[in-house]
Amino acid sequence: MVDKIISSTSNLLFDVAEVSVGKHYYWQIGDYSVHGQVLMTSWFVFAVIAGLAFVGNSNLKSIPEGLQNLTEYITEFIRDLAKTQIGEEEYSKWVPFLGTIFLFIFVSNWSGALVPWHLFEIPGGELAAPTNDINTTVALALLTSMAYFYAGFSKKGLGYFKRYVSPAAFLLPINVLEDFTKPLSLSFRLFGNILADELVVGVLVSLVPLVVPIPIMLLGLFTSGIQALVFATLAGAYIGESIEDHH
Repeated sequence: MVDKIISSTSNLLFDVAEVSVGKHYYWQIGDYSVHGQVLMTSWFVFAVIAGLAFVGNSNLKSIPEGLQNLTEYITEFIRDLAKTQIGEEEYSKWVPFLGTIFLFIFVSNWSGALVPWHLFEIPGGELAAPTNDINTTVALALLTSMAYFYAGFSKKGLGYFKRYVSPAAFLLPINVLEDFTKPLSLSFRLFGNILADELVVGVLVSLVPLVVPIPIMLLGLFTSGIQALVFATLAGAYIGESIEDHH
């Protein structure tokens, strides 16, 4: 009897720990196939963010308490981040963008560390954090690229192109190449760190299911938060760089 209990418990832990790369549950929308499992976990993340925002701000008080404290702290934190990276004059219009990027990545990363997605079975794929999929991180990186191009063009017009020949014209190929490497580095850094964290925890849970993986999981929560901060900080830095005046 004891052996059966231990065996069933081990099998459950192995199922939780299992992480497979490249398995997808596809939805067919017209002529396009989309990753259904990414959409489902993304909607979960949106629901968590919307729920916290609604509960924390539905009954605002002059002296904040409870979840209102948390939402105001997050707002001030993102405002300070935007002001530091973009500057006093332009930062306010970019707070919603940077806040959305930061919160989506932060909650997505933590959902991968805290929610036992692998207990939910779906046909032909498996659930995981949205940022555990390269398509999500590439989409976020491309949004960031479009944001800093828009910021530069909206402020400087065609004069934005001067940055490609500054401080010297022979730097044109390097400056153009930089615009391609920025989204690549953003997307692969986030994807690689989140995937590696889930793989390490999965392997440790399967090898030593009790106690030992807990510090690694706590470290994963910390690094997941750091990855969200790094992505949002770099996005703000790129926007600030695109609108700064070159002399």
